[in-house]
Order: sequence, then C-alpha cells, then structure tokens
Amino acid sequence: VPTTCVIERSKVDEDVSSERQATARQAIKSFYGKPEGEYGPTLFVSHHLQELEPEFWLKTVGVQRPSPEQILDALVFVDAWTADDGDTVNTFDFGLPGDVSNYLLSVRFEDDGRVQGVSMES
Repeated sequence: VPTTCVIERSKVDEDVSSERQATARQAIKSFYGKPEGEYGPTLFVSHHLQELEPEFWLKTVGVQRPSPEQILDALVFVDAWTADDGDTVNTFDFGLPGDVSNYLLSVRFEDDGRVQGVSMES
C-alpha cells in the first residue's frame, strides 16, 4: 500500500516538482490511444465520457462532448508521493476538477527521471 510522504520543499524541490508535473502531463497525452496507455489515459477518457453528464463537460471545458485532448487538458494536479521506501517523490497523480470521480491518472517515474508508466487508479 503506497504511503504519502511529507517533504520539506526547497526551491530546487519545487523546480523539480514543476518539471516532473509538466513531463507527467506530456506522458499522459502521449500515451493516449497507444497500447501502453490502454489501461491509463485511454481508459480514463472513455470511462469519463460515458459516466459524466454533458453538463459537467460544458461547465469544465465548454462543450457537452469533449475531445480526448480537451479531457486530458482539464486534468488537475492532485498529489505527488513516493511509492517505495526511498526519499524521491516518484508518483504524480492527476484527476478531473471537482469531486466527480474516484479515478486518477498516476504517472510513475524512474530514478533517472524517465516516465515508467501511466495508469488509471482509484
């Protein structure tokens, strides 16, 4: 079971975190529609298109039936944490705004900063 770890943030930590968030967002978009994203961004988009009301999408992205890109652009940063016993934050979670879903997209990083994977989590 992953545990959330509280880290004292310095300017360097914030820069790394911002950079990782940007990289994570790029990975989410690049995995969409590809085999490596089948159980991540692709499933996340298809699930939420089916489950959420057109009114939510209209309020959130300005249209009742958004494109996958619009849905992925609407993601908000939720949390960053470490999934192992190390000191390095290596997992970044993103979700839809508001309290509309229990599902998140989790982006995991290797120690060297490369994206290890993107998965849909609850």
